[in-house]
Amino acid sequence: MATQAARLQVPSGPSRHVYDVIVMGSQVGGALAAALLAKRSHRVLLIDHDGTGTGYEHGGFVLPYVPSIAPGLKTMPVVEEAFTELGITTTVQRALRPHTPELQLILPRHRVDLHTDPTRRRGELTREFGETAEGLFSALTATASQHEASDAFFKEQPHLPPEGFFETWGLKKKIGQHPGLETHPRLSNNTPPGALLRGLLPFLTFLDEPSSPLALTRPLSQTLQAPQRYPGGNDGLRELLVRRLSELGGDVLTRENSDSYIVEELSFDGPRFAGVKLLRSDVLYRASCLVAATDSGAIRRLIKDRKRHRGLLEQLDSSSTKSILFAVNWVVPVEALPRGMGELLLVETGDKELQPLMVQVHPARTPSGKEDESLRVVCAGAFVPASVRELGEEHMQALAHRIDEQLDALMPFTKQKRVLRSAPYLDAGEVRGSRLMPHPLYSFEAEAFLGITGLKQRTPAKNILLAGREVLPGLGLEGELLSGMRAARLVQEMLKKKNPLKG
Repeated sequence: MATQAARLQVPSGPSRHVYDVIVMGSQVGGALAAALLAKRSHRVLLIDHDGTGTGYEHGGFVLPYVPSIAPGLKTMPVVEEAFTELGITTTVQRALRPHTPELQLILPRHRVDLHTDPTRRRGELTREFGETAEGLFSALTATASQHEASDAFFKEQPHLPPEGFFETWGLKKKIGQHPGLETHPRLSNNTPPGALLRGLLPFLTFLDEPSSPLALTRPLSQTLQAPQRYPGGNDGLRELLVRRLSELGGDVLTRENSDSYIVEELSFDGPRFAGVKLLRSDVLYRASCLVAATDSGAIRRLIKDRKRHRGLLEQLDSSSTKSILFAVNWVVPVEALPRGMGELLLVETGDKELQPLMVQVHPARTPSGKEDESLRVVCAGAFVPASVRELGEEHMQALAHRIDEQLDALMPFTKQKRVLRSAPYLDAGEVRGSRLMPHPLYSFEAEAFLGITGLKQRTPAKNILLAGREVLPGLGLEGELLSGMRAARLVQEMLKKKNPLKG
């Protein structure tokens, strides 16, 4: 009689198997929720599950998945308060890196350095656009401060997205008290530089074709005031939050510990979440609630009893991925870069499918973490339909070649000197990461309040909350962090009701 093969065990995880809350997923909102809950004396387990890390290895280098820009911390005052609670505000501010110049626009007949210093910016615009420069300068200046009109609204920590009659009624009343939410962007599509600058928006949010004033103005305004780069992108910021979680006593299972720390199934007691089962492990990690910080498709795959949890699945199914950010990396010698080329560029491609191309220049980094001062990584990304992933490698190679052509036009005589060319969707082998979607754009069936909301945070499973980028997709990075902060508050409310004697 054949014997059953012994089940492979994961490396020893935490000895505790019961928690107040389990946070599952690699998105930054979940890491913030986990750190805040640990700071507030809750027992927290964070399971990475689908993380990609801050880059992928290819050809002896660690390369970025996509170009990534972050607004200055001062433009996100509510998020700054959360970081202050965790004691990491100074660390984050020191880590953020400005670009030189802050932003460079490349149009068919113009190259413009958009400095944040008003005098230099006005001079640069006048040099390129003459008599029309003053109007563009005024529109830029006004746009870069528009987010301030909605700061007070977010400081009140509104219920976004709202659930039920009372939350919806309260939110609409609060919206009426803040007329600045309905202010349209000052930058117009009527001029080539204005249209190109509005083309920044997809790189700043996770919402497909936003149309509301708030979704159009706030992310763009925050970024134009001070476009910065966090080393490693959003995942670099997440790593900082995970380290803080560990310092606060939270337990962490990440792919750095073992590739086996992947959730195989969500376990339920009737309609309620009970715990998570890991791949190749007999351990069931239990918790009073789950905070899911991964894409809805990844959550959906972990629910085995589809009939019992139909309501939860229907909520997750109301999100669909429309576009993905497709990138190509060139590793080139420093001296091969054109003179005057900036570190962050927005390029008018003239290609109707690619639309604007974002180009970001990074230090070249080896797997050991050492930077090669003689080399740079030029990362170029454009949004393409999400369906390209199903069209096969040949189609994606053709797409990468079109981006190559744009880089060749931007940097003449550089191609023959490049050390490596790499595309994450083609060369990032064995990366899990929510089917490798470092920056998707979503659309939703549900009503979008203020044009920025997506999936509701509460779910029909009652003790499962969402804290991913699909909750407030119209606010980009800030939306992810705000959803994590609200998830932490909801967990506290839930546990207080469940354990009234617990302080």
